[in-house]
Amino acid sequence: METQRIIEFPHKNMDKRPRKRPRLTWDVPPPLPPPKVLPALYCVQEFGNGGMPNYACSSMFYGAIPRTGSPPWRPDDKDGHYVFAIGENLTPRYRILSKMGEGTFGQVVECFDNEKKELVAIKIVRSINKYREAAMIEIDVLQRLARHDIGGTRCVQIRNWFDYRNHICIVFEKLGPSLYDFLRKNSYRSFPIDLVRELGRQLLESVAFMHELRLIHTDLKPENILLVSAEYVKVPDYKFLSRSSKDGSYFKNLPKSSAIKLIDFGSTTFEHQDHSYVVSTRHYRAPEVILGLGWNYPCDLWSVGCILVELCSVSNCYLTPFA
Repeated sequence: METQRIIEFPHKNMDKRPRKRPRLTWDVPPPLPPPKVLPALYCVQEFGNGGMPNYACSSMFYGAIPRTGSPPWRPDDKDGHYVFAIGENLTPRYRILSKMGEGTFGQVVECFDNEKKELVAIKIVRSINKYREAAMIEIDVLQRLARHDIGGTRCVQIRNWFDYRNHICIVFEKLGPSLYDFLRKNSYRSFPIDLVRELGRQLLESVAFMHELRLIHTDLKPENILLVSAEYVKVPDYKFLSRSSKDGSYFKNLPKSSAIKLIDFGSTTFEHQDHSYVVSTRHYRAPEVILGLGWNYPCDLWSVGCILVELCSVSNCYLTPFA
Protein backbone atom coordinates (compact mmCIF):
# COMPACT_ATOMS: atom_id res chain seq x y z
CA MET A 1 0.00 0.00 0.00
CA GLU A 2 1.37 3.40 -0.94
CA THR A 3 2.02 5.68 2.02
CA GLN A 4 3.16 9.26 2.38
CA ARG A 5 4.58 11.41 5.17
CA ILE A 6 2.08 13.93 6.48
CA ILE A 7 3.74 17.06 7.76
CA GLU A 8 0.73 18.81 9.27
CA PHE A 9 -2.80 17.59 9.86
CA PRO A 10 -5.58 20.13 9.21
CA HIS A 11 -8.24 19.98 11.90
CA LYS A 12 -10.87 18.75 9.44
CA ASN A 13 -8.83 15.62 8.77
CA MET A 14 -7.67 14.87 12.31
CA ASP A 15 -10.52 12.46 13.02
CA LYS A 16 -9.47 10.03 10.29
CA ARG A 17 -7.82 7.41 12.48
CA PRO A 18 -5.51 5.58 12.24
CA ARG A 19 -3.04 7.76 10.41
CA LYS A 20 -0.60 6.14 8.02
CA ARG A 21 3.07 7.04 7.97
CA PRO A 22 6.03 5.55 6.13
CA ARG A 23 7.69 2.76 8.06
CA LEU A 24 11.33 3.25 8.92
CA THR A 25 12.35 -0.39 8.96
CA TRP A 26 15.73 -1.04 10.51
CA ASP A 27 15.66 -4.81 10.46
CA VAL A 28 13.84 -7.64 8.72
CA PRO A 29 13.86 -11.40 9.34
CA PRO A 30 16.78 -13.11 7.60
CA PRO A 31 15.53 -14.98 4.53
CA LEU A 32 18.26 -17.62 4.83
CA PRO A 33 20.23 -19.07 7.74
CA PRO A 34 23.30 -16.95 8.49
CA PRO A 35 26.55 -18.23 7.01
CA LYS A 36 29.02 -19.98 9.24
CA VAL A 37 31.62 -17.72 10.81
CA LEU A 38 35.22 -18.82 10.80
CA PRO A 39 37.08 -18.89 14.12
CA ALA A 40 38.28 -15.42 14.96
CA LEU A 41 38.96 -13.17 17.89
CA TYR A 42 35.80 -11.59 19.29
CA CYS A 43 35.24 -9.28 22.23
CA VAL A 44 32.07 -10.15 24.15
CA GLN A 45 30.48 -7.48 26.34
CA GLU A 46 29.32 -8.52 29.79
CA PHE A 47 27.91 -6.57 32.72
CA GLY A 48 29.38 -7.04 36.17
CA ASN A 49 27.81 -6.55 39.57
CA GLY A 50 28.36 -2.81 39.45
CA GLY A 51 26.53 -2.43 36.16
CA MET A 52 29.69 -1.41 34.31
CA PRO A 53 30.57 -3.25 31.08
CA ASN A 54 33.49 -5.65 31.00
CA TYR A 55 34.98 -7.10 27.88
CA ALA A 56 36.31 -10.64 27.51
CA CYS A 57 38.01 -11.82 24.31
CA SER A 58 37.86 -15.36 22.97
CA SER A 59 38.92 -17.09 19.74
CA MET A 60 36.37 -19.91 20.25
CA PHE A 61 33.20 -17.75 20.09
CA TYR A 62 31.29 -18.13 16.84
CA GLY A 63 28.77 -15.63 15.51
CA ALA A 64 29.33 -12.95 18.15
CA ILE A 65 27.23 -9.81 17.88
CA PRO A 66 29.34 -6.63 17.72
CA ARG A 67 28.47 -3.72 19.98
CA THR A 68 26.95 -1.75 17.10
CA GLY A 69 25.19 -4.74 15.47
CA SER A 70 21.68 -6.11 15.82
CA PRO A 71 20.86 -9.06 18.12
CA PRO A 72 19.60 -12.37 16.74
CA TRP A 73 16.04 -12.36 15.49
CA ARG A 74 13.67 -13.62 18.18
CA PRO A 75 9.90 -14.13 18.07
CA ASP A 76 7.80 -11.86 20.29
CA ASP A 77 6.24 -13.29 23.44
CA LYS A 78 2.61 -14.44 23.51
CA ASP A 79 1.38 -10.89 24.24
CA GLY A 80 3.33 -9.25 21.42
CA HIS A 81 6.07 -7.77 23.62
CA TYR A 82 9.56 -7.42 22.17
CA VAL A 83 12.00 -9.94 23.67
CA PHE A 84 15.41 -8.44 24.46
CA ALA A 85 18.45 -8.95 26.67
CA ILE A 86 20.33 -6.31 28.66
CA GLY A 87 23.39 -5.12 26.76
CA GLU A 88 21.91 -5.75 23.32
CA ASN A 89 21.32 -3.07 20.71
CA LEU A 90 18.01 -1.62 19.57
CA THR A 91 19.23 -0.64 16.10
CA PRO A 92 22.96 0.10 15.95
CA ARG A 93 22.37 3.48 17.62
CA TYR A 94 20.80 2.47 20.96
CA ARG A 95 22.22 0.04 23.53
CA ILE A 96 19.76 -1.35 26.13
CA LEU A 97 20.90 -0.74 29.72
CA SER A 98 17.86 -1.68 31.81
CA LYS A 99 14.12 -2.21 31.81
CA MET A 100 12.26 0.74 33.31
CA GLY A 101 8.68 -0.46 33.18
CA GLU A 102 5.94 -2.36 31.38
CA GLY A 103 2.31 -1.65 30.63
CA THR A 104 -0.54 -2.62 28.34
CA PHE A 105 1.09 -0.63 25.51
CA GLY A 106 4.47 -2.39 25.72
CA GLN A 107 7.74 -1.80 27.57
CA VAL A 108 10.01 1.12 28.41
CA VAL A 109 13.77 0.56 28.45
CA GLU A 110 16.68 2.78 29.40
CA CYS A 111 19.20 3.01 26.56
CA PHE A 112 22.46 4.72 25.75
CA ASP A 113 22.41 6.77 22.56
CA ASN A 114 25.71 5.96 20.84
CA GLU A 115 25.31 8.94 18.52
CA LYS A 116 24.36 11.68 21.00
CA LYS A 117 26.24 10.08 23.92
CA GLU A 118 23.33 10.46 26.32
CA LEU A 119 20.80 8.34 28.22
CA VAL A 120 17.32 8.06 26.74
CA ALA A 121 14.10 6.20 27.47
CA ILE A 122 12.60 4.16 24.62
CA LYS A 123 8.99 3.04 24.55
CA ILE A 124 8.79 -0.28 22.65
CA VAL A 125 5.17 -0.76 21.60
CA ARG A 126 3.64 -4.23 21.30
CA SER A 127 3.44 -5.62 17.76
CA ILE A 128 -0.37 -5.50 17.75
CA ASN A 129 -2.20 -3.27 15.27
CA LYS A 130 -4.29 -1.27 17.75
CA TYR A 131 -1.23 -0.40 19.84
CA ARG A 132 0.82 0.43 16.75
CA GLU A 133 -1.96 2.77 15.59
CA ALA A 134 -2.13 4.42 19.02
CA ALA A 135 1.66 4.86 18.94
CA MET A 136 1.49 6.66 15.58
CA ILE A 137 -1.17 9.00 16.99
CA GLU A 138 1.05 9.63 20.03
CA ILE A 139 4.00 10.47 17.75
CA ASP A 140 1.89 13.05 15.90
CA VAL A 141 0.78 14.63 19.18
CA LEU A 142 4.32 14.64 20.59
CA GLN A 143 5.70 16.35 17.50
CA ARG A 144 2.91 18.93 17.62
CA LEU A 145 3.58 19.62 21.30
CA ALA A 146 7.33 19.89 20.71
CA ARG A 147 6.80 22.57 18.05
CA HIS A 148 4.92 24.77 20.55
CA ASP A 149 6.55 23.85 23.87
CA ILE A 150 9.55 26.15 23.64
CA GLY A 151 12.14 24.96 26.13
CA GLY A 152 10.34 21.65 26.68
CA THR A 153 9.17 22.47 30.22
CA ARG A 154 5.61 21.10 30.08
CA CYS A 155 5.63 17.76 28.25
CA VAL A 156 8.17 15.01 27.74
CA GLN A 157 10.30 15.65 24.66
CA ILE A 158 10.42 13.18 21.79
CA ARG A 159 13.93 12.60 20.45
CA ASN A 160 13.28 10.15 17.64
CA TRP A 161 11.05 7.30 16.49
CA PHE A 162 11.48 4.24 14.28
CA ASP A 163 9.92 0.90 13.36
CA TYR A 164 12.08 -2.00 14.54
CA ARG A 165 11.02 -5.59 13.84
CA ASN A 166 7.35 -4.58 13.68
CA HIS A 167 7.57 -2.61 16.95
CA ILE A 168 7.06 1.15 16.97
CA CYS A 169 9.85 2.57 19.14
CA ILE A 170 9.57 6.12 20.51
CA VAL A 171 12.72 7.72 21.92
CA PHE A 172 12.22 10.17 24.80
CA GLU A 173 14.44 12.26 27.00
CA LYS A 174 15.39 10.46 30.20
CA LEU A 175 13.36 11.72 33.18
CA GLY A 176 12.88 10.67 36.79
CA PRO A 177 10.18 8.43 38.32
CA SER A 178 6.45 9.04 38.04
CA LEU A 179 4.60 10.56 40.98
CA TYR A 180 2.97 7.18 41.55
CA ASP A 181 6.30 5.34 41.66
CA PHE A 182 7.71 7.96 44.04
CA LEU A 183 4.72 7.60 46.37
CA ARG A 184 4.83 3.81 46.22
CA LYS A 185 8.52 3.65 47.13
CA ASN A 186 7.81 6.16 49.91
CA SER A 187 5.14 3.93 51.53
CA TYR A 188 2.40 6.16 50.07
CA ARG A 189 3.15 9.06 52.41
CA SER A 190 1.47 12.29 51.37
CA PHE A 191 3.40 15.28 50.08
CA PRO A 192 3.59 18.57 52.04
CA ILE A 193 0.90 21.03 51.02
CA ASP A 194 3.45 23.52 49.65
CA LEU A 195 4.86 20.84 47.33
CA VAL A 196 1.36 19.81 46.24
CA ARG A 197 0.58 23.45 45.49
CA GLU A 198 3.67 23.73 43.27
CA LEU A 199 2.93 20.45 41.50
CA GLY A 200 -0.65 21.60 40.95
CA ARG A 201 0.50 24.88 39.42
CA GLN A 202 2.73 23.10 36.90
CA LEU A 203 0.06 20.52 36.15
CA LEU A 204 -2.58 23.17 35.45
CA GLU A 205 -0.16 25.12 33.25
CA SER A 206 0.63 21.97 31.23
CA VAL A 207 -3.06 21.12 30.82
CA ALA A 208 -3.86 24.70 29.80
CA PHE A 209 -1.04 24.52 27.25
CA MET A 210 -2.56 21.38 25.72
CA HIS A 211 -6.06 22.85 25.73
CA GLU A 212 -4.81 25.93 23.88
CA LEU A 213 -3.69 23.55 21.13
CA ARG A 214 -7.20 21.99 21.16
CA LEU A 215 -5.82 18.79 22.67
CA ILE A 216 -7.45 16.83 25.52
CA HIS A 217 -5.10 14.46 27.35
CA THR A 218 -7.96 12.22 28.68
CA ASP A 219 -5.67 10.02 30.82
CA LEU A 220 -4.17 12.23 33.51
CA LYS A 221 -3.04 10.27 36.58
CA PRO A 222 0.05 10.09 38.83
CA GLU A 223 1.53 7.35 36.60
CA ASN A 224 1.56 9.81 33.67
CA ILE A 225 3.29 12.66 35.53
CA LEU A 226 7.06 12.31 35.75
CA LEU A 227 9.50 14.12 37.99
CA VAL A 228 12.28 15.65 35.91
CA SER A 229 14.92 14.53 38.42
CA ALA A 230 15.18 11.28 40.37
CA GLU A 231 17.05 12.93 43.26
CA TYR A 232 15.37 13.07 46.67
CA VAL A 233 16.07 14.06 50.27
CA LYS A 234 15.08 12.38 53.56
CA VAL A 235 13.14 14.48 56.05
CA PRO A 236 11.51 13.62 59.40
CA ASP A 237 7.82 12.82 59.24
CA TYR A 238 6.24 13.61 62.61
CA LYS A 239 2.75 12.84 61.39
CA PHE A 240 3.19 9.08 61.70
CA LEU A 241 4.69 7.46 64.75
CA SER A 242 6.73 4.30 64.60
CA ARG A 243 6.82 1.69 67.33
CA SER A 244 10.56 1.26 66.80
CA SER A 245 11.30 4.99 66.89
CA LYS A 246 12.28 6.26 70.34
CA ASP A 247 12.06 9.96 69.53
CA GLY A 248 8.69 9.63 67.81
CA SER A 249 10.00 10.74 64.38
CA TYR A 250 9.70 8.85 61.14
CA PHE A 251 11.63 9.66 57.96
CA LYS A 252 10.11 10.04 54.52
CA ASN A 253 11.49 10.99 51.11
CA LEU A 254 10.74 14.19 49.24
CA PRO A 255 11.79 15.02 45.66
CA LYS A 256 14.76 17.37 45.53
CA SER A 257 13.18 19.21 42.60
CA SER A 258 9.46 19.81 42.09
CA ALA A 259 9.75 20.06 38.27
CA ILE A 260 7.36 17.68 36.47
CA LYS A 261 6.36 16.81 32.90
CA LEU A 262 3.36 15.08 31.34
CA ILE A 263 3.77 11.80 29.45
CA ASP A 264 1.66 9.19 27.61
CA PHE A 265 -0.27 10.93 24.84
CA GLY A 266 -1.56 7.76 23.20
CA SER A 267 -5.14 8.61 24.26
CA THR A 268 -4.92 12.33 23.51
CA THR A 269 -7.86 13.58 21.45
CA PHE A 270 -8.62 16.75 19.49
CA GLU A 271 -11.51 18.86 20.72
CA HIS A 272 -13.61 18.34 17.56
CA GLN A 273 -13.23 14.56 17.40
CA ASP A 274 -15.83 12.00 18.43
CA HIS A 275 -16.20 11.98 22.24
CA SER A 276 -18.73 9.19 22.62
CA TYR A 277 -16.34 6.58 23.99
CA VAL A 278 -15.17 6.10 27.59
CA VAL A 279 -11.89 7.80 28.58
CA SER A 280 -9.65 8.15 31.65
CA THR A 281 -8.57 5.58 34.20
CA ARG A 282 -11.50 4.76 36.48
CA HIS A 283 -10.16 6.50 39.62
CA TYR A 284 -9.71 9.79 37.75
CA ARG A 285 -12.77 9.62 35.47
CA ALA A 286 -15.12 12.61 35.41
CA PRO A 287 -18.84 12.15 36.26
CA GLU A 288 -19.97 13.15 32.75
CA VAL A 289 -17.85 10.33 31.32
CA ILE A 290 -19.28 7.78 33.77
CA LEU A 291 -22.86 8.89 33.05
CA GLY A 292 -22.32 8.90 29.28
CA LEU A 293 -23.29 12.57 28.95
CA GLY A 294 -20.42 13.45 26.62
CA TRP A 295 -17.12 14.99 27.65
CA ASN A 296 -14.66 17.70 26.67
CA TYR A 297 -11.89 19.81 28.24
CA PRO A 298 -13.35 19.68 31.80
CA CYS A 299 -12.64 15.94 32.06
CA ASP A 300 -8.92 16.78 32.31
CA LEU A 301 -9.60 19.27 35.10
CA TRP A 302 -11.56 16.67 37.08
CA SER A 303 -8.56 14.33 36.80
CA VAL A 304 -6.25 17.11 38.02
CA GLY A 305 -8.45 17.62 41.07
CA CYS A 306 -8.41 13.89 41.86
CA ILE A 307 -4.61 13.83 41.56
CA LEU A 308 -4.10 16.79 43.91
CA VAL A 309 -6.42 15.31 46.54
CA GLU A 310 -4.56 12.01 46.29
CA LEU A 311 -1.15 13.67 46.71
CA CYS A 312 -2.41 15.39 49.88
CA SER A 313 -4.14 12.42 51.49
CA VAL A 314 -2.73 9.29 49.87
CA SER A 315 -1.22 8.04 53.14
CA ASN A 316 -4.67 7.93 54.75
CA CYS A 317 -5.79 5.53 52.04
CA TYR A 318 -2.81 3.19 51.96
CA LEU A 319 -1.22 3.17 55.40
CA THR A 320 -2.71 0.91 58.05
CA PRO A 321 -3.22 2.79 61.32
CA PHE A 322 -1.34 1.52 64.35
CA ALA A 323 -3.30 -0.50 66.86
